[in-house]
Amino acid sequence: MTFKNPVHRGGPRRGRFDQFAEYASNFTSSPVFFLFCLLLVGFFVAAHVAHLRLELLLLAGESMTAVTLLLLALLKNAEVRAEHAIQRKLDAIAGALLEAHADDRSQAFEDLRNAIRMEEET
Repeated sequence: MTFKNPVHRGGPRRGRFDQFAEYASNFTSSPVFFLFCLLLVGFFVAAHVAHLRLELLLLAGESMTAVTLLLLALLKNAEVRAEHAIQRKLDAIAGALLEAHADDRSQAFEDLRNAIRMEEET
């Protein structure tokens, strides 16, 4: 098992989890998933209002907890991938600025050059 950043695992291709996370992220932003969550919350509220057996109340609560934990994992994966993509774009822009002003060796030029890939050091 590896604890590397998801964008650094498996080389240039996405791994199975990253592909699954992308599909799941698309699904969770759909109206169908919203309807599913609405039904789940409705079941939870109805179970309490109807004073159903404790087993059904626990099932409703645990279902909501499981969905919440899965969404948290998917959200974190999407956040890390988006953050890495933004950082790569910023590094590309900084590199292009450095190439455009290669003859200018001011302090701003040096600061920009030192800032590229800074996130890997922290």
